[in-house]
Amino acid sequence: MTTYSLLIILGSGLVTWLPRVIPFILVHKLQLPDIVIRFLSYVPICILTALFVQNLFVVKPDEFPDFNVEYCLAAIPTIIVAVLTKNLMWIVISGMAFMAMIRYFLI
Repeated sequence: MTTYSLLIILGSGLVTWLPRVIPFILVHKLQLPDIVIRFLSYVPICILTALFVQNLFVVKPDEFPDFNVEYCLAAIPTIIVAVLTKNLMWIVISGMAFMAMIRYFLI
């Protein structure tokens, strides 16, 4: 690996890391209003929902989106776990486990 490649990798890491750390440093000293805290509490679930729904469909050029059957099959029991537990860790773990079982037994 050349020095140039190493500098590019380190620079890319720094550019990726700084925008994630700077807000934490700036907000650490501030007291945010309750409405902002409430608003920010919805961000993780919104991001996960967007990623979740995006993966349920297969998009092909010049065609109507099609369902990704294995993801839809894994989504049903995962949604049930989500409703019952309301615990993000259990939702993610169960979703991964159901997807693994579907891929092992059905495909």
